[in-house]
Amino acid sequence: MNLESRGLPSGFVASQEFVDAAAAQGKSLGIKPASVFVAHPIQDRTDTEMAELAQHSIDAITALIYSK
Repeated sequence: MNLESRGLPSGFVASQEFVDAAAAQGKSLGIKPASVFVAHPIQDRTDTEMAELAQHSIDAITALIYSK
């Protein structure tokens, strides 16, 4: 919210496990932040698996900034 209020496009990336939590938090704060949700879980993935997740999500993540 802080970045957006200063005119800086922003958003967040989280795993799909947090879709409902993100919606609830956004509602409680009165905001609808741009977001990208990736496959869950994250913490036990290898570097190669993380690179694949990033590769599959890069267009959506880039769009968080450039679509504003």
